[in-house]
Amino acid sequence: MPAELSPIDKAKFAAARRAVDFVEDGMKVGLGTGSTAAWMVRCLGELVREEGLRITGVPTSSRTADLARQVGIPVVGLDEAKWLDLTIDGADEFDAELNLIKGGGGALLQEKIVATASDRMIVISDASKEVVNLGAFPLPVEVVPFGWQTTRALIEEMLISVEVLGRQTTLRLNGSQPYITDEGNHIVDLHLNRIANPRQLATALNQIPGVVENGLFIDICDMVIIGGADGAVELRDINAGSVTQERIDFAEDANIFADLD
Repeated sequence: MPAELSPIDKAKFAAARRAVDFVEDGMKVGLGTGSTAAWMVRCLGELVREEGLRITGVPTSSRTADLARQVGIPVVGLDEAKWLDLTIDGADEFDAELNLIKGGGGALLQEKIVATASDRMIVISDASKEVVNLGAFPLPVEVVPFGWQTTRALIEEMLISVEVLGRQTTLRLNGSQPYITDEGNHIVDLHLNRIANPRQLATALNQIPGVVENGLFIDICDMVIIGGADGAVELRDINAGSVTQERIDFAEDANIFADLD
C-alpha cells in the first residue's frame, strides 16, 4: 500500500473491499457516489477485469458513471435495469438504527431512488461517521430552482415546529454560483446540529412545495460495514441483529493502488 495513503483512506478502502464480497456474478448493482463509494467502484472494477465478474452497474451520479466506465464496469440507467439486487454506497452519518444522512456529494436524489429500487443496501464507512443522533453533518435538501428562496423560507418556518438544536440554512454553492445537481436542482443545507426525530423531519420536509427530496435515509440501509486503518472491519446487519468483526489484508490488493498511480 502506498505510504501516502491516509489512515482515513485506508479505512474507507477496507470497508469497500469487504463490501464487494457481497456482489455475485450476474447481479445488477447500484453504485454510490462519494470518496468511499469510489473505492468500492475501483474494487469492483478489479474483479471485473481480473476475475471476470459479470455485473451491471447503475450509477447514482455522472461522476460515478465516469469512474465505473474507466475501470471496466458496464453501466446502464435505472429505467433499463428496473430493479437491483444490491446497492453499495457511503454515508455522511449513520446512527444505531442505520438511519443515514447522505447528500454531501450532491447526489442524494439519485442515491435514494437507486437504493430504494434495490433488494438490499450496504453502506460503507469509517468509524467517524457513526453518531448517537443525526444532525451534526448538515442535512442536504434538494429543491427546484424556481422560487427556491420561498422554499427555503418555508423550510425554516417548518423547523420551528420540530425538535432540532439549530435552524440555520444555507444555499450550497459551487464557487460563487449555486451548486447544480445532476437533475438540475439546487441544494439547501440545514445546519441542525441534532435531529431528535429523523422520521418526522423527513416527512415534514417532503410535504413542502419545491422540495424534491431530503438526505435522510430512513429504513433503507440493511448493513453498515465500518473500516479501520489497520484493515479491521465491522459488519452490522440490522435485519439479522448481528455484529461481526473481520480483517482485510491490504497486501492482496496491490493492483488497485497501482491503478491510482
